Amino acid sequence: MVKAEVRAVVKTLSGEAVWPPPLWLMRQAGRYLPEYRALRQEAGSFWAMCMNPEMAAEITLQPIRRFGFDAAILFSDILVVPYAMGIGVTFEEGVGPSLPAISSADALQGSESEWMEKLAPVYATVRNVRGTLDPKITLLGFAGAPWTLATYLAEGHGSADQRAAKLWAYRDPRGFQHLLDRVGDCVAAHLIAQLEAGADAVQIFDSWAGGLPDDVFDRWVIAPTRRIVEKVRAVRANAKIIGFPRAATLAGYERFARETGVDAVSLDTAAPMTWAAKTLPVAIQGNLDPLALIAGGTALDRAVDRILTAMRGKPFVFNLGHGVLPETPLDHVARLVAKVREA
Repeated sequence: MVKAEVRAVVKTLSGEAVWPPPLWLMRQAGRYLPEYRALRQEAGSFWAMCMNPEMAAEITLQPIRRFGFDAAILFSDILVVPYAMGIGVTFEEGVGPSLPAISSADALQGSESEWMEKLAPVYATVRNVRGTLDPKITLLGFAGAPWTLATYLAEGHGSADQRAAKLWAYRDPRGFQHLLDRVGDCVAAHLIAQLEAGADAVQIFDSWAGGLPDDVFDRWVIAPTRRIVEKVRAVRANAKIIGFPRAATLAGYERFARETGVDAVSLDTAAPMTWAAKTLPVAIQGNLDPLALIAGGTALDRAVDRILTAMRGKPFVFNLGHGVLPETPLDHVARLVAKVREA
């Protein structure tokens, strides 16, 4: 295998200011691609695709073939962790994921070896992709963060205000901490297994990190992430890890960057990149508005230029502030890639 140092994203996560910056997009494998839609129709369900190593590997590679991104991100889902822990997960077309709501961490089952056995198809996908992927392209694994997974476990589905998880945490802080720790153990094991299967780096998605008071942001977002990073590095000392505490406050982003041990922080669209370049002590990833990508034209060009100007000379991975939206025109993505490559 070619050494990771030749991979631009890995270089950036190691603190090198690569220019033009490497580029990949969250949800780059998905519904905006006609080849994905064709495979989705064949598969019958989103979950079937996630748990089929050949199909998931093909989906992971589709955007690389079409656009030549600098990183491929594993096609999977953050809810494989609750699934591994004995919680049934279903996906309803047009509605999204649902699972039985729980009120105690005792509902989570299994040992590490049992979790890894249930998630064996995911690691087979990683091996399949790494065996096919151009050696110069970074392969990213990922997992959901404990706080975000806890919001799904407490509510049974996604929630705009995370009401059930917050009430549980406020009313029973010890029990909720046990939940975060238990989920965090599975997340850490899952990330380690992806790295051992061939991933070059991993990203921790805390999609519901926004809107939390400072003290609980520290307890529910920063501390669990730091614990995962420590567990992963205890096994894989040189593991490269990106954290994404989506929609955190600027102070929250800064504490997250300084206190979790991650190599890079991914920023949502509201975070000022000039501030990030001056303030954050780690590599930065982000943060183009997905709607600017849909709009295209002058709006896209200006947004890309602003980000590139702010990040020149910094360790930086160009990305979106969240995921590619299904209605995104393919030629707009191609234009984005061309503009970044020309920087």
